[in-house]
Amino acid sequence: MSTQLKKGVLDMVVLSKIAQKDSYGYDIYQEVNHYLSISESTIYPILRKLTKEGYCGTYLRESNEGPPRKYFQITRLGVDRLTELKYDWKKFERVVNEMIRSDRYE
Repeated sequence: MSTQLKKGVLDMVVLSKIAQKDSYGYDIYQEVNHYLSISESTIYPILRKLTKEGYCGTYLRESNEGPPRKYFQITRLGVDRLTELKYDWKKFERVVNEMIRSDRYE
């Protein structure tokens, strides 16, 4: 998948993962990477941005494997934003599908 396509949906995908369950950065990275093949360094700027914008909050949780981990949880504002992003995505998907259905070279 093209890098530009991925960039356009990563905020939505990351917020969606956090909405499903509170998670720490590396866990989010692994889940997203499984489907979209991204680098680990891609996730952390997105998480910082989402936190700064108030779409998610953080808290520390003890870990059996080292120091406490920073977990991300979606906020009410984040739920609203995710709803907007999903709506925009579905609208975009419908338009693109309509346009490519009429592709005479298929």
